Amino acid sequence: MKDFIDAYSWINLRYLLEGLWITVLVSIASIAGSYVIGSILGVIRYVNIKIVSPVVGVIIDIIRNLPLLLIIFFTYFGLPNLGFRPSSVWATILAMIIFESTMIAEIVRSGIVAVDPGQMEGARANGLSYSQALFKIILPQAMKKMLPALVSQFISLIKDTSLATIIVLPDLMHNAQIVYGQNTTYILPMFLMIAIMYFIVCYALSLVSRGLEKRLS
Repeated sequence: MKDFIDAYSWINLRYLLEGLWITVLVSIASIAGSYVIGSILGVIRYVNIKIVSPVVGVIIDIIRNLPLLLIIFFTYFGLPNLGFRPSSVWATILAMIIFESTMIAEIVRSGIVAVDPGQMEGARANGLSYSQALFKIILPQAMKKMLPALVSQFISLIKDTSLATIIVLPDLMHNAQIVYGQNTTYILPMFLMIAIMYFIVCYALSLVSRGLEKRLS
């Protein structure tokens, strides 16, 4: 019990909270960027633009089948060889956006495909152009279908930020390692606190998604 009390001193908790703040900031930026780019890529794959859609599809398939850790290594260690030297924070955000965009693209494409084809036919029959029917009729319905998968992907993204500890991202996992590295008896208390903090963030996101589902239903 004494180990837990000492491990949860204000200094240690404040250090963990600083790491949690970095985790949240990286996650928010990555979610926003990957959602925008992934949605665009998903629509491009669905509408089947000549040459463009097949090329986008190949790129998505390649990136989706690469380890996220490899992409993190590339953005942090590889980009400097190309003249761009991002910090560990920006390297993580960039890697997350690259990887998660491909995942979201498939979710978006699948969500659109899941909408009854008759919806498009009916919209076109009522005088809407293809793009109008897609963005005003199909996508709003697809959003309801893809929301659970999107939230699940975003939760995975939040947890995957811990991989960036290997490039010294000062996130929750990294800061916890610093704390229990100074005193190995703090390992269990730190792991417990990490689990609680990740749970709070991820569960909060799931609550937001439930609210959105109710509003969309």
